[in-house]
Amino acid sequence: MREPLSFKVFRVVVLVFLTAFVLVPMWVLFTSSVKPLGDVQGKFEWWPSHVTFQPFKDIWSTVPLGKYFVNSLIVCSISMVLSVIVAIFAGYAVSRWTFRGRSVFTTTILSTQMFPGILFLLPLFLIFVNIDRVLGFTLLYQTRVGLIVTYLTFSLPFAIWMLAGYFDGIPRELDEAARVDGASTLGTLFRVVLPAARPGVIAVAVYSFMTSWGEILFASQMTSTATQTLSIGLQSYSTQINVYWNQVMAASLVVSVPVVLAFLLLQRYLVAGLTAGAVK
Repeated sequence: MREPLSFKVFRVVVLVFLTAFVLVPMWVLFTSSVKPLGDVQGKFEWWPSHVTFQPFKDIWSTVPLGKYFVNSLIVCSISMVLSVIVAIFAGYAVSRWTFRGRSVFTTTILSTQMFPGILFLLPLFLIFVNIDRVLGFTLLYQTRVGLIVTYLTFSLPFAIWMLAGYFDGIPRELDEAARVDGASTLGTLFRVVLPAARPGVIAVAVYSFMTSWGEILFASQMTSTATQTLSIGLQSYSTQINVYWNQVMAASLVVSVPVVLAFLLLQRYLVAGLTAGAVK
């Protein structure tokens, strides 16, 4: 059945609009990053009259961007690894075993995604402060450890739910065949199930890293000057005297590179993992 001409025209118009909606801000971001500060603060021009890459050099000296980059990389990488490890074991248990409270557990995990993150800010703050007070030293509040724990609270529920759904799509006959061959439960998980669930595991890893990399609410309250991440450090380009808009744009492009590369390299695994895990 051939598509009507009106539908084709409508589809082209929508695609053009969506493409422009995405590319126009990116073009403004890039052109502003290669302009002198005076040109950015002056009359807006779609094409820069003076091109300079000095902002990409100045972003490292105006603020300690390298320290913020390291903090973000450490926090996001560790939270990603922990999310994947915990989600693998929890998702496999939910998928393969029936136990008391299983439905309550899965419902609770899914329901946590309905609440805005700001509801957890004050409880986590009080928990961290009181734990540090009991310990007698700073372990969680305004530290990388505390930020990692914070990111796990909202990345783990979705990761467990998605991996459990992905494991449900893997035939249980593979587990039974592995046990007949003498494999233990962990051996079955690591040698049989995980290789088949690689797209789902990669999707969980990318999701955990991306959500942590751009998070700003908890990072603004749970970090100090020494542990600030990139999302908070970018605000340092705004001072009481001036706002270095060209450096803000340049730094925004630089800090988005890891996430963009990860998405481009693992796109097919991400789409396959999210699709399979979400519909089970």
